[in-house]
Amino acid sequence: MVAADELAELLASVRDSLPAYLEDLRRFVDIDCGSYTPAGVDQIGRWTGEALAALGGRIEVRPDPTGRLGATVMATFEGRPGAGPRILLIGHMDTVFEAGTAAERPFRIEDGIATGPGVTDMKSGLLAGIYALAALRGVAGGSIADLPFERIVFVANPDEEIGSPTSTPHIREVAATTDACFVLECARANGDFVSARKGMADLRLDIQGRAAHAGVEPEKGRSAVLAGAHLVTAIHDLNGRWPGVTANVGVFKAGTRPNIVADRATLEVDVRAVAGADLDAAIAAVEALAADPVVADVTVTVETMNSWRPMEKLDRSSRLVEQVVATAARLGFATSDASTGGASDANTTSGMGVPSIDGLGPIGGNDHAPGEYLLVDSIVPRTTLLAALLLEVARDPVVAGWRADGGR
Repeated sequence: MVAADELAELLASVRDSLPAYLEDLRRFVDIDCGSYTPAGVDQIGRWTGEALAALGGRIEVRPDPTGRLGATVMATFEGRPGAGPRILLIGHMDTVFEAGTAAERPFRIEDGIATGPGVTDMKSGLLAGIYALAALRGVAGGSIADLPFERIVFVANPDEEIGSPTSTPHIREVAATTDACFVLECARANGDFVSARKGMADLRLDIQGRAAHAGVEPEKGRSAVLAGAHLVTAIHDLNGRWPGVTANVGVFKAGTRPNIVADRATLEVDVRAVAGADLDAAIAAVEALAADPVVADVTVTVETMNSWRPMEKLDRSSRLVEQVVATAARLGFATSDASTGGASDANTTSGMGVPSIDGLGPIGGNDHAPGEYLLVDSIVPRTTLLAALLLEVARDPVVAGWRADGGR
């Protein structure tokens, strides 16, 4: 257990570092680093790697093999073999915003609220992980390696907002030998952290019909637009067919001119579910609809663009939940675990059977929107909570015994 004087020392360390944290947050937010802006993502990555190296981490930079995206940055802190658990921390460096957004909406703080692109999703959480490790190094007398961990790996990934296509193999590689995972997305707007997330699949349906003159001989045409319209209705009718399942056609592209029976159309569909079996059933239902279009002689192909299994609350995750709640209470605030509809890298680790907790960053809201915000007065308590939680887990004999009991 974290002693009272250690908790006080962690709190004081994080509080003293708040001005530096806010300056780093300003630097991060004022860099355009959308998933498809690799230069900006890599700028964040270089700073992150340098900061983690200064704390004693061994840094690996793993570029995207295609060269389209930024590189994954990994820092490994080695302890003593068998000394304690193996911990994985994950924070992403990319945002959903296009280049130029940082200049349009630069970082600012007004009345205790910080705003700017990515301020809560998840530049503040990424920094919280770095500053929590810095506070722990102080408690350890200057070296994270002296803490009771066998290993801590911090993965800063460049592509979470598009489903982590290049970083997932690296995350899975580390998670395969990890005892517990903490993902640094920000806390919910009410202060809750996350123990469960819906799984999701991004599907693209390509519809092939037959073109014809809409006025002279429309009967020769096979309208991809009409077939797509029927599919939109049928897909939306899947909402609620299984508990917690949502299905949304977010993009419908078709046609070139009003006097042509359109021969091509594309639907982009978001499917989400709480349980893995229900996600599979919903995807199968979309595929069945595609296999039997309403318009004769039209074909529909389905491609999965991105997917994440649900982050289901594992039995062993419950112990981590209890530790978060108890540690927060010792710091003087209340928090609870919650389920949310958005996916994250915690879906990957939880789906592998790794006890995982998410939403451990500061408190914010309105993610992916111009009104995205961060509560500045939540930075110190939530970063301290993360640091104390890591130390609490490191000393927990139950967590340490999971591997021997057939865990990871």
